[in-house]
Amino acid sequence: MKQQHFNQPIEECDLSLSSLFKHLTPEEVEKIILEKTQSSYKKGTYIYHEGNRITGCYLVMSGILKIFKTGIDGKEQIIRFAKPFDIIGFRSVLSGELACTTAKTLEDSTLCYIPQESLFYLVKNNGNFSLELLQLSCRELGEANEYITDIAQKTVRERLAEILIHLKENFGLDGDNVLQISLTREELANIVGTATESVIRLLSEFKSDNVIEINGRKIKLLNYKALVKIANFN
Repeated sequence: MKQQHFNQPIEECDLSLSSLFKHLTPEEVEKIILEKTQSSYKKGTYIYHEGNRITGCYLVMSGILKIFKTGIDGKEQIIRFAKPFDIIGFRSVLSGELACTTAKTLEDSTLCYIPQESLFYLVKNNGNFSLELLQLSCRELGEANEYITDIAQKTVRERLAEILIHLKENFGLDGDNVLQISLTREELANIVGTATESVIRLLSEFKSDNVIEINGRKIKLLNYKALVKIANFN
């Protein structure tokens, strides 16, 4: 699916909303504003594809995206989600390598595109920005290492419980304790790293144990302490 832009009034890309850009000087902010572009994308749009060369990074202004890799059999492995004020695609730009993941919108989204020349300029000229970017890379690497450890040492049941906890921490709950992100059973399976049938069975078990309540794609957390216990957090 090609990128689909749709015209609608959108607010100007506000870099101050992202902690990554908090150390920019007024001159640097003005430079990025002049060089960036902002576009809106419909749900289900691919922003960039694994194996392709990308020439800039994206700051998410609204919406949610999934970042994933595709296995030999075509099965997706979701690495993480990007939410408002997250930046994506920067590591491939800085390394000069082909994109190692694919980014796809889970809902209508607005993204601010920052060309690689602008990113390189900030890295070379603003030490605080470079440090923030390095720390972000380290956090993402730490999360990847944690995921690899979980895959090797935790059961699918424990991993699913842990994923539900992470979704709560990253996206929050509404007033009824429902997760503020809507995912298919297949997408949940692609995060956990298991078959869709296994996730369906485990969600049913969690429901029977009164740990969660399910209404279509909506998941309500009924017993958070039980979920933590199932996840076997140390």
